[in-house]
Amino acid sequence: MPFDYKKEYKEFYLPKSRPSIIEVPSMNYLAVRGHGDPNSEDGEYKISIGLLYVIAFTIKMSKKGDHQIEGYFDYVVPPLEGFWWQDGSSNELDYDRKVDMNFISVIRLPDFVTKADFDWAIAEATRKKSQDFSKVEFWTYEEGACVQCMHLGSYDNEPATISAMHEFMTSQGYILDIQNPRYHHEIYLSDPRRCAVDKLKTVIRHPVKKA
Repeated sequence: MPFDYKKEYKEFYLPKSRPSIIEVPSMNYLAVRGHGDPNSEDGEYKISIGLLYVIAFTIKMSKKGDHQIEGYFDYVVPPLEGFWWQDGSSNELDYDRKVDMNFISVIRLPDFVTKADFDWAIAEATRKKSQDFSKVEFWTYEEGACVQCMHLGSYDNEPATISAMHEFMTSQGYILDIQNPRYHHEIYLSDPRRCAVDKLKTVIRHPVKKA
């Protein structure tokens, strides 16, 4: 059976529908940065997702080609994630100002994937697709202490879950620590194209520090 990050690291991908505090270690990601309304059909966010998945699957399928990655094992491509913020605003997102959103779209990389493997995948995808993948980065990020919760339902209803998260962190002696480079973080466990809105599952994570 392919290694599934969601099942093997449930503390990061399958939290309960009640808030908890977690320490997130350093991980490597494929990343694309952009700006604008994530719901725009031809916007930067939708384009970023396409770029990420091409590179993610180029790496996953490398075992069938000439490029041999040391330590490679079969795995399920981890879920899409996003870091979000708005310039000149408070710590919390204003969901009525989606056009002003900045994002870093990411997909986690297996630990055995090196920068050299990433560079190969960019070159290979560029050659095969005749497409520009220069916006895709190899990004290492340590998120640290966070409050997180599973959000069920529409993305627009996230503020209620976030409010519960903030109440919980305060009760545990933490305060919010959203500041560059620590952002509002979402992990998308459902495909909105194939899932009813009320059944969408999204991990929401906010950086915190001791009060």
